[in-house]
Amino acid sequence: MKLLVVEDDATTGSYIARGLREEGHTVDLVTDGRDGLVQATGGGYDVMVVDRMLPEVDGMTLVKTLRAAGNRTPVLFLTSLGSVDDRIDGLNAGGDDYLTKPFAFGELSARVSALARRPQAVEQETVLRAADLEMNLITRKVTRGGQEIDLLPREFSILEHLLRRKGRVQTRTMLLESVWDISFDPMTNVVETHISRLRAKVDKPFEPDLIQTVRGAGYRIDG
Repeated sequence: MKLLVVEDDATTGSYIARGLREEGHTVDLVTDGRDGLVQATGGGYDVMVVDRMLPEVDGMTLVKTLRAAGNRTPVLFLTSLGSVDDRIDGLNAGGDDYLTKPFAFGELSARVSALARRPQAVEQETVLRAADLEMNLITRKVTRGGQEIDLLPREFSILEHLLRRKGRVQTRTMLLESVWDISFDPMTNVVETHISRLRAKVDKPFEPDLIQTVRGAGYRIDG
């Protein structure tokens, strides 16, 4: 694993780094929160071990800043602040585990390994794209070639469904279940009608056409 240790006590930091390296891990050691933040931002680490009481930027602020920026690297807080409230504060700040000093190296190593094995949450996409078409799921703004497209809620939902499955055929039944929450075929042309309206806005004024009809199968968005 590639690990980052942020610990301002030279003796403790060297002890942790040496022990983890002896286990075969790659370890970067920094001694203040500001350097820790820089390293963590661009380092691509599997797990970070972070002291709470750090110079320049404290450990809590370091982790909060990383989480706000979308960094989800697992963090083990290592600190002498061991009260229940301290542990709660650390976990609420974005820490994944909390170990108090003094500690046994074997326990620290086991906790680091456990964090590395923990499945990471899948990052939720906020912008979907196909060629020059772009959908922002937060602002609910859709543009093509930089030109904003005004979509009705159902049209937006259909386009989102297709973009999330770009390049894969989506049947009429799939669209009914996803967009209309209908688990049976109502025997109407509601899907076809909405696809036609969507094409008039997304494809007709532009080139090339992105929404494709796959005869006898369904619809697919390319790009």
